[in-house]
Amino acid sequence: MTSRKPDEPLARNSRLRLVRPRALATARRAVTTRRTRPAPRPPEGTPPRAELARQARHVLADAVRIARWAAVEHGADTALRTGPGAGPAQERAAAALDLTPGQIRAGWDRARLAGLVELHGDTARPGWRLHAWDRDDSAVLRGWVALFDAWSLVHPAPEGVAPSAVAEVVEAVPQVLSLLQLSQGPVLVPALLDLLGQRVEELREERCEVPAAEPAPESPDAPAGDGLPTLLDWALEGLAAVGALTLDPGAEGRHATLTPLGNWAVWVKLEQICVAAQSPAGNIEQSAEDMLRGCARLTPGPARDEYRAWLAARTLSSAVSELLAVARGEEALLRGLAFEALRVVGAPAEAEVRATVAEPSLRPYALLWLAEYEGADPDDAQEVLTREESTWLWVDTAAAVADHGESELLVRHLDSAVQGTVPALLDEIRAVGHPRTVQVLVALAAAHPDPALAKAVRRAAFQVHTGGA
Repeated sequence: MTSRKPDEPLARNSRLRLVRPRALATARRAVTTRRTRPAPRPPEGTPPRAELARQARHVLADAVRIARWAAVEHGADTALRTGPGAGPAQERAAAALDLTPGQIRAGWDRARLAGLVELHGDTARPGWRLHAWDRDDSAVLRGWVALFDAWSLVHPAPEGVAPSAVAEVVEAVPQVLSLLQLSQGPVLVPALLDLLGQRVEELREERCEVPAAEPAPESPDAPAGDGLPTLLDWALEGLAAVGALTLDPGAEGRHATLTPLGNWAVWVKLEQICVAAQSPAGNIEQSAEDMLRGCARLTPGPARDEYRAWLAARTLSSAVSELLAVARGEEALLRGLAFEALRVVGAPAEAEVRATVAEPSLRPYALLWLAEYEGADPDDAQEVLTREESTWLWVDTAAAVADHGESELLVRHLDSAVQGTVPALLDEIRAVGHPRTVQVLVALAAAHPDPALAKAVRRAAFQVHTGGA
């Protein structure tokens, strides 16, 4: 056996050359593999997706026009975003598009909520959905669903009502929408008000709220009672504004009817709720961390069922916050699983996931999530990462494998590194400064059957531990 010459570069030793560089997606699949499942069929009578997309384009027509105008008018986007009044940019947009300043402000808010524009500090840029608007029905429907989920932001809440009452109504509205969907026709507003009142009472009982001994004095302008009639009107008007339902006077009184878009969206939400009743692993009532730990033992398909069940039993905003809080923790496995659960959430999680791009420990996961959300193939999504981000993610995934996987899996994970040789990988691992670097290298050295490679990795672990070069 020929020994390596003392002056021969370490990288030329064939045993220290990685066998086969795989796509970065392999690194993620070292812990959990994603598979696609056929989507359930909507109920009979639901328009085809192309027709639903046409209706969504109609709802967002003004928002698209304004977003495109802002993309052409350099600098106009910032003024449109920040000015509450009819500033110069809004006046130019109103004149160019034959809209009132109020319509410009409303359309700009819709464009932001639907992801047609993206905010980067003080700058607003065209979003990927705007570029795909005319050719991609899925992008259009995702944009409309994002607007539908944000209905409570379309109109300001009525004045004189406590914020807690507003929050209760927002949480109770899905029950109102379910009644509209199951009725398959118009429902009188008084009937919706009765249901809303019942649901609010249930929410209060679930929280075991104790009434205050002396109720606070109401504002002179506050609506009577809890203000439920006013809040119901606000909710129905907000949902009508995004195209989810229509409000008509009617001979017997005012009534609400779901539009085809609204009916389709509520059906999607009800499907998620139905999954909650069929959860096989019993994680619905667990915290996000405990739910993810339970799902770590499941194969990908059942794990996604658990994610859907857990999400359906909560408001999406609180669920997304819980998942991101777990992702910010120290356990790498839960970080990866949290983003797998966020993939099930989809559009409602976009804004909060995008905000985590600024956090170093979450940035690679967030960038991959956003790339796949915007249509990239999971196997190609790694192209959005820099070399340093890919290396950081490799170490983080290796930490998850070292904590929860088998030695053979950790050895196989070595082949998923973007670097072509072990020395190059070790150099870049030391540079990214992952907090688990030493533990990962020690575990890899102990697991790898090749003595030369194990020795090189062990030496790198010692150098990182002692702060050496």
